[in-house]
Amino acid sequence: MSALDDKINQHFAGLVVRKDLVKTVKGNATVPSYVLEYLLGQYCATNDEATIQTGIETVKEILRKHYVHRNEAGLVRSTIKEKGRHKVIDRISVSLNDKDDVYEAEFANLGIKKVLINAGTVKAHQKLLVSSVWCIADLEYEHTEEKSGSPWVLASLKPIQISRFDLDGYLAARKQFSTDEWIDLLIQSLGFNPQMFGKRNKLLQLIRLIPFCERNYNLIELGPKGTGKSHVYSEFSPHGILISGGEVTVPKLFVHNGTGKLGLVGYWDVVAFDEFAGKQKRVDKALVDIMKNYMANKSFSRGVETLGAEASMVFVGNTDHTVPYMLKYSDLFDPLPEKFHDSAFLDRMHCYIPGWEVDVIRGEMYSDGYGFVVDYLGEILRALRGDDFSDRYKKRFSLSNEISSRDRDGINKTFSGLMKIIYPNDDASDAEIEEVLRYAMEGRKRVKDQLLRMDHTYPEVRFAYQSSDGQEVLVRTLEEEEYPSQYHRQLAADIPLQELPFDVIGVAPAAHPAPAMEMPASSMSAAVVGGDSVLKEQHLVFHENQRGVSFDTLFGPYLATSKRIVVTDPYLRAFHQLRNLMELMETISKQKSPDDEVAVQVVTVEDEFNGDRQTESLQKIADACAEVGIQFTWVYDTTNTLHDRDISTDLGWKIVLSRGLDVFQRFDLNDAFSFANRLQQHRPCKAFNVTYVHDIRQEHSIG
Repeated sequence: MSALDDKINQHFAGLVVRKDLVKTVKGNATVPSYVLEYLLGQYCATNDEATIQTGIETVKEILRKHYVHRNEAGLVRSTIKEKGRHKVIDRISVSLNDKDDVYEAEFANLGIKKVLINAGTVKAHQKLLVSSVWCIADLEYEHTEEKSGSPWVLASLKPIQISRFDLDGYLAARKQFSTDEWIDLLIQSLGFNPQMFGKRNKLLQLIRLIPFCERNYNLIELGPKGTGKSHVYSEFSPHGILISGGEVTVPKLFVHNGTGKLGLVGYWDVVAFDEFAGKQKRVDKALVDIMKNYMANKSFSRGVETLGAEASMVFVGNTDHTVPYMLKYSDLFDPLPEKFHDSAFLDRMHCYIPGWEVDVIRGEMYSDGYGFVVDYLGEILRALRGDDFSDRYKKRFSLSNEISSRDRDGINKTFSGLMKIIYPNDDASDAEIEEVLRYAMEGRKRVKDQLLRMDHTYPEVRFAYQSSDGQEVLVRTLEEEEYPSQYHRQLAADIPLQELPFDVIGVAPAAHPAPAMEMPASSMSAAVVGGDSVLKEQHLVFHENQRGVSFDTLFGPYLATSKRIVVTDPYLRAFHQLRNLMELMETISKQKSPDDEVAVQVVTVEDEFNGDRQTESLQKIADACAEVGIQFTWVYDTTNTLHDRDISTDLGWKIVLSRGLDVFQRFDLNDAFSFANRLQQHRPCKAFNVTYVHDIRQEHSIG
């Protein structure tokens, strides 16, 4: 196990489980993760391998004997009849038979209805009345001569969830972990390997948890398919429900005026709408109107009576176009059905997660480390719903006076949720508080900026905050940095008709070029991007997940006429780092004339574990370079003092690199059909900065 896994088992013994075990025991059982982890938590919440293996077999046996597969329902019903009593794991819902004045349960997979259930059980588990709940139940069979009677008798029922937990113990154990360790523990609890994600991507994953710990929180996430948008809401907690966006009605969601039956928002902490996008979807306008009122006021009407609820609302859906395309021709809410593409409705959103920044989930991204039994974490987050951390930044930072009260509410709720998730002991440093505040502001700013494009009556707002020393910091979204020319355009009316695409105007337009990838205006200078021969000293800052970066644009103009180049980077060991070095050689080969030669020397540190493989790879690079006129050599620094990461040229330019050449996030190196694999500008970056310095005294001095 890793050091983190050891620490997790030490402080949360019995409350964590190895995350790869879920796949091991699941087989073809279509049960959510929290059901499986509930069982694994009973038998495998340990780091003792022998106990784990025994527990796995026990859980498999429980599923084999008691989980009801639809295609085996007849056999299970027969077993109950012959044995008289049998335990089953199934999804159970309850309805009131007002004619006979009794409650009746329905077993989804077992296929039986009208199972009598006593009122005390229903009162203890009221969610059974509004939706199916996974339960372990003892069923009995007693034949009856009555025509209207049912032979099925429910002897006992227990929803599959942890019955008790120690919040104080959770808070005490949190103090034993650093912030980075705690975030990694939470990411592993979601089932992902934290080593595969950058800090920004980890925090985007954690924002998905805010609806579970923040009351009446409205969240939207739109992005490409396969990024796990709905996973958290379907698999994570028994306190959340995921429903198809097209399946919801006013009575199902809020209240049935005829029967008075309360809807989903009255019983669930989180109501998530899957497949929410789709322009052609038919939507009931009455539903939109009542959702607007609920999302703004936390209440809804039943006839003349007004009812309140605490359920958070989450909307997830797929995008059809790239971000620059949506920004050029529409807005980032473009995929939504027309009736939901409404500024008043969207203004209720507290945060917009940029789903296009989240990688498509690949096999190697899943964790085999230890994480919380998700039901346990779900109960902890539910217990934190009553706390309010929204004022924790106010002693150190203040929001701009231009920010409206609705924008402040969105910022405060996102900030409060993230603080409860990451810093439940309220012990964050000033820098950590500022980081959470920036993410909260960015999430709301993404909503507000799109509203400005949709409705010109909204006033423009500067999303900025001031520190206690009076320094003002302006917050920008990553799309704003990457695509400034499209991001700040006013929509539609500013675009000539012939430039509008087919799906906007309904007729095939004249051919028009696709939106070009561009570097952030605030970062790359015109001298570099535009190919200007006048190079300048400058400092560029790049944000995590930013795209559009390549070695050609970063380094190409500064290396164009150099004859001698020295690359200093102590971390050229792993395969992806050496691949980056090879791609730098490709940039140099593009800049040089075919009849010139360039000498490149690399200064790095030998890998103490895989030095032979490192040397072999560097020799392969040298052999390849020789064929294109690059004299490639390398030396290993043996002083143990090499920390610099830079590129120096014989023309006096020195390019100082905060991360060396390792500026790109992980991507699938084996996918030959991925643009991220083939073109650097399609890869998301790590956070890094580059400084260009010129010293005329250094010209021709390197060799």
